[in-house]
Amino acid sequence: MPSVVFTDRSHGDLAVGSVGVDGRRRAIVDAPWTWLRQVHGADVAVVTHPGEHAGLEADAAVTAVAGAVLAVQVADCAPVALVSDAAVGVVHAGWRGLVAGVVPAAVAAMRALGAGPITATVGPCIRVECYEFGAADLDRVAAVLGDAVRGHTSWRTPALDVPAAVRASLAAVGVEEVVDLGPCTACSLHHWSHRSRRDHERQAVVAWR
Repeated sequence: MPSVVFTDRSHGDLAVGSVGVDGRRRAIVDAPWTWLRQVHGADVAVVTHPGEHAGLEADAAVTAVAGAVLAVQVADCAPVALVSDAAVGVVHAGWRGLVAGVVPAAVAAMRALGAGPITATVGPCIRVECYEFGAADLDRVAAVLGDAVRGHTSWRTPALDVPAAVRASLAAVGVEEVVDLGPCTACSLHHWSHRSRRDHERQAVVAWR
């Protein structure tokens, strides 16, 4: 059975290169991890043995191999877990990656591995009420993913709805079963936020079969 963990502050800092991160990884699951150097693009690491591609520049990873642990790190971007009968995937979904197509790319890579119906889970990320967004960049996202991504902050300025953008990306490639865990990283004291508190630490989504 696939396993998915969305970490928070209680799991410690999972930022790449942070002191003691290897021990914190082992405390979550003691197996080789594929962790990524994320660049807000659409590249997907296809993992064929445990630990393969660790440190690769990419923003998603997928595998059909038992014992291969996949992870992406986030502070406000959306961590997305993709689970099917035959494969699992993880996605770092910031606005640039969403525009670039990282979610469809990850879904396509999973299907190439033989995945059947996929269930997506969107983890803690910054929510629309806290994510003030420039008009030009908001137009860029909406041009790709539709006007449902537009919203307003709690102080009534234009905002990006990241979970809505993720759902639109998933719907475009036929993934309709989506679970949203709900917490806003900017509001939650249990999560790190770069945008609201300038935190350097990171939480993660971790998935394995």
